[in-house]
Amino acid sequence: MFLGLAWYWWLVVVIVFIVTLPLKLKLLKKATKKEERGEDEQDDRS
Repeated sequence: MFLGLAWYWWLVVVIVFIVTLPLKLKLLKKATKKEERGEDEQDDRS
């Protein structure tokens, strides 16, 4: 037991982290593209 969790809970935590990491990266890329487009539009208006 490490930090009060059994080994299988650590396995679950690691699997969830591995599964969500690509999703987070995809969302981050979408957010940065949206910000870049938004900044470009604002520059064109002024």
